[in-house]
Amino acid sequence: MTAATHFSRDYADARRKFLAACRSARLKPVSYRNPASGPAGEQLYTDAVRIGPPTATRIVLVNSATHGVEGFCGSGIIVGWLRSGEWRRLPKGVAMVLVHAINPHGFAWLRRVTEDNVDLNRNFQDFGKPLPVNEAYDALHAVILPERWDETSTTARDKLFAAYAGRHGAMALQGAISGGQYRHADGVFYSGSRPTWSNRTYHAIVERFMQRARHVAFIDLHTGLGPYGTGELICNALPGTPQWDELHAWYGEGPTSPESGSSSSAKLTGFIRNATVRALPRANVRAITIEYGTFPAPEVLDALAADNWLHLKGEIDSSLGRSIKSRIRRAFYPDERDWKELVFLRARQILRRAVAGVGAAR
Repeated sequence: MTAATHFSRDYADARRKFLAACRSARLKPVSYRNPASGPAGEQLYTDAVRIGPPTATRIVLVNSATHGVEGFCGSGIIVGWLRSGEWRRLPKGVAMVLVHAINPHGFAWLRRVTEDNVDLNRNFQDFGKPLPVNEAYDALHAVILPERWDETSTTARDKLFAAYAGRHGAMALQGAISGGQYRHADGVFYSGSRPTWSNRTYHAIVERFMQRARHVAFIDLHTGLGPYGTGELICNALPGTPQWDELHAWYGEGPTSPESGSSSSAKLTGFIRNATVRALPRANVRAITIEYGTFPAPEVLDALAADNWLHLKGEIDSSLGRSIKSRIRRAFYPDERDWKELVFLRARQILRRAVAGVGAAR
């Protein structure tokens, strides 16, 4: 069995493989039904499984499909890890919790967002307090969501983006678009006005499986940034801090940080890594995102903006609609053997390091 066989053709296939891998391993996952339906009217679920002794206080927590369509990657990694049998060799006192498709709606519909058009990785906010303001996004919204998706609107968008990048820099443009925004419910990277179903479900999983945890290695699986097939380890620690030093002790010289400007990611708000730390106040949580590169950032952002336009103003069942859905799938999931093999090889290395790190943590 090659690494490529762990990956799936769609959400339903991915869930079948995950459940089959759990059955083969004699593991019993817990399922949470999403209130929405898939494109064929099918039921959608987030599934989670815990491996290891119920008394373990050292836990590796792996989460997938925070950004729905990116779930192809995360599912393949989780299925491959279960099939490999490496989880059977967990050190004494160490457990794993695997979360399959925390955003099943986005996975099934080939979207990054939830059923609320919310970017889940911007949704972990305290909505009882004033929310961040992203005025830079406000200035770009009209060209990100035009009335028509055609050559004229593309030219206008490219012109405004180039002007903004010329004044402020390419990373500032990326941050303005992707950092998170709260004013435009019809926009990209919209963070919502309340916790989404996926947000609440994630907290329910943490509450159910993680309350004994005292040392946690959290890994969130993503795609779409960085060089093709490369797994960048992103944290939000600063060099010179104990958190930075410990992450490097666990994972080697790989971790990067948007806070220090060393990452391919812009600075974000409302993301799941920080939410995990807050949800486990009695635990020492060392959190990373593995971000697997696909194609250049402008190409990926254009596919994402096109998909947002399609679901708000276009027709999914049209030639343009089908073209856009094909583009966004490929932007976040290059369905190619070499890419899958690179992804799984890197993931297996990082999971092994996470297990060893949390097992030895003091």
